[in-house]
Amino acid sequence: MVKHTCIIIEDEPLALEKTRDFVNKVPFLELTATFDNALLGLAYLNRHKVDLLFLDINMDELSGIELLENSRISSQVIITTAYQEYALKGYELKITDYLLKPFSFQRFLQAVNKAQENIVRPLVESTPNFIFVKTENRLEKIMLSDIVYIEGMRDYRRIHTLQRKVMTLQNFSELEKMIPPSILCRVHKSYMVALDKIISIERSRIKIADQLIPISDTYKDSFFQLINSRL
Repeated sequence: MVKHTCIIIEDEPLALEKTRDFVNKVPFLELTATFDNALLGLAYLNRHKVDLLFLDINMDELSGIELLENSRISSQVIITTAYQEYALKGYELKITDYLLKPFSFQRFLQAVNKAQENIVRPLVESTPNFIFVKTENRLEKIMLSDIVYIEGMRDYRRIHTLQRKVMTLQNFSELEKMIPPSILCRVHKSYMVALDKIISIERSRIKIADQLIPISDTYKDSFFQLINSRL
């Protein structure tokens, strides 16, 4: 059975323990971490891909709503809170479901099943096969299957494809939003690489085409998580 990774961000010990117990009863869920501090949870999410997030709203330092508003989380999100008034805001942020405390296991399972459907739903239609990038004079169309790697060069990014090299004014953050990490993955502040073009990986370097590209500590965990999912 394929398991979906999940984490819990909840600052109430009893509520955290209850959610943990419910998660452990669901065969297709794998709890990888719990946090009683939203900032620590956000730091974890920035380094690891997680399928499902159980998130409290009222927390010190950073609320659950603020966490969602100030991050690029791609996980399914189930809000767990005692405050019904946040429901509308939660759905504006495209959460999967909203569990009002105290909630039963049956209601919990209903939310989790909804999240599972979203996780396993085929993404073929939503996955692009090309992008347009800005050059100095025009928009250039590039097929994603042609990209080998992208290199940062001060104010420009150089896109190395199978046929040519394209210089774009767009930064890495913009490119990461356009291209799924399962196709092109950030491995260094100055590099993104096409996973299907990698020849070999040795320690902290990637051989791709005739280049050796470094893997920085910042992106090492997320990169190897993608690689391990394909072993």
